[in-house]
Amino acid sequence: MILQALVRAYEALAADGRLDKPGWLEAKVSWSLELDEDGRLKRIYPVGESDAKGKRTVRAMKLPEMVKRSSGVAANFLCDNAMYMLGVDSKGKKARALECYSACAELHRRLLDGVDSSMARAICRFFQQWDAKNAETHPLLAPILDELKGGGNLVFSMREVFAQNVPEIRAAWDKAYGDRADAPHGRCLVTGEIGPIRILHPSIKGVAGAQATGASLVSFNGAAYESYGRVDDQGMNAPVGERAAFAYGAALNYMLREPDYHTRLGSTTVVYWAESAQRSYSVLLAQLMGKVDDGVDQTLLKNVVRDLRGGRTAMLDGVPLQPDNQFYFLGLAPNASRLSVRFFLQNSVRAFAENLHEHQKRMEIARPSFDPREELSIWAMLNETANPKSTDKKPPDELVGEVMRAILMNAPYPASLFAQVEVRIRAEQDINRGKAAILKAYLDKNVVRDQDGHPMKEVLTVKLNEETSYAPYVLGRLFAVLESLQQSANPGINATIRDRYFNSACATPAQVFPTLIKLAQNHLNKLDDGLSIYYDKRMSDLCGRLTESLPKHLTLEEQGVFQLGYYHQRQALFTKKEEKENG
Repeated sequence: MILQALVRAYEALAADGRLDKPGWLEAKVSWSLELDEDGRLKRIYPVGESDAKGKRTVRAMKLPEMVKRSSGVAANFLCDNAMYMLGVDSKGKKARALECYSACAELHRRLLDGVDSSMARAICRFFQQWDAKNAETHPLLAPILDELKGGGNLVFSMREVFAQNVPEIRAAWDKAYGDRADAPHGRCLVTGEIGPIRILHPSIKGVAGAQATGASLVSFNGAAYESYGRVDDQGMNAPVGERAAFAYGAALNYMLREPDYHTRLGSTTVVYWAESAQRSYSVLLAQLMGKVDDGVDQTLLKNVVRDLRGGRTAMLDGVPLQPDNQFYFLGLAPNASRLSVRFFLQNSVRAFAENLHEHQKRMEIARPSFDPREELSIWAMLNETANPKSTDKKPPDELVGEVMRAILMNAPYPASLFAQVEVRIRAEQDINRGKAAILKAYLDKNVVRDQDGHPMKEVLTVKLNEETSYAPYVLGRLFAVLESLQQSANPGINATIRDRYFNSACATPAQVFPTLIKLAQNHLNKLDDGLSIYYDKRMSDLCGRLTESLPKHLTLEEQGVFQLGYYHQRQALFTKKEEKENG
């Protein structure tokens, strides 16, 4: 299903002119080998420009698809490193370098023999006369030998024309790529067509944390992963045709290069695209996930979402967005030289827009004046579960996929999200906007579940509910008032009752609040009459709402309500303080 969606994305991108036909991919090139018509090397020159620091840059070129190497010898056509193209020994293994050069020479002779082109003939003559054994002593190589050994691809050119741009040579490659008579044939599981099967699947580049040279989305290299009777058959375990493998690799690599098609959540790289692969769809969904783009008109964006949720066609950047167009989310994480699929979700644009809208409604909560964010992105939400003192400061890997699935499919949030936030609140002994929003969203979606009669429902509000008598919420409010009273009585105090009593007050109110009330009386005596009366009324009102004895224990969910009440009350106190100062 993943490969089929990616192949369709390739077809859409190719039809739009953004991807080449099968057999051609973009590669980074460092050097060009300029030949004369007799195949002699005239010069080696860098194809990229130098940056401000004098460092040579690479140049992206459309070139024949490169082979995937493991430990064996496998040459590329028209573009490869100095070991294959020249026989330069970069690893202290001269015999290996000569073997690589021989494989490269044989490939070019086989594909270019008989091609009616002066460039093709020059390349064949180059491989006939080049002295690979003494390549490193060649006067043109000696000045740049260290750079050549350091890596970088080389291509051929003649009279300022690159070999890959010569029509006859392109036709020779297209024919060779399409024939592949040496490849095993079978029925492709993706397209259903019979043809050559890809044994080693394409390398995927751009996934955060994966190898820079690329990692495999599909691979088989051990008996534990191979089907009965398919031992050592690698790609034949799940046969994917050459063209389908090329297509999904090209599409995925393209979207991992283009910023509008992917983002990063912790160690997971999230790729997202519409069935039509139009950029506007991806920009829209990225915005809804919280990937801020200052160039996007937020009012226009809200109107677009409103239309899509209503099942109407919407316009964005001059592109009509259809609500029923399919959209995909693919979460990838590194796993050695392979990729792990964290999640793969598909639904209509309308459904995803609706689900993201509902999630943001649940996450809406009073925000501090210093917080400019109108909405909390999914990344900001997940970041609340990370330990700020850890080295990587990332959310737990397994949580990313679970949260994405819950949000995008409008499913209950994972219990681990709530538990992880509670762990962070206890460790930090504080609750900010992000954590409070998560508590509110989780309790609303997982506990209340649209039950109008549920006692928690009335306290899961955006701002402070001053009318409720729900005990856990009232106790959280009372704790916030007692802390504010202490700070007013002791200006500049370094540690408050929150640092010592917050966690225990959440869990066992009956044991803690009598002590806090007693301390409050001492604090009241330090205030002037006006403030003393103000706090005394506040405390009396809240204590009067506790119609029963203080609970000995609060459940984990009730502790979340306590923390929510504390946050709401604290924000209300800060707001009134700011209004008083500004008034």
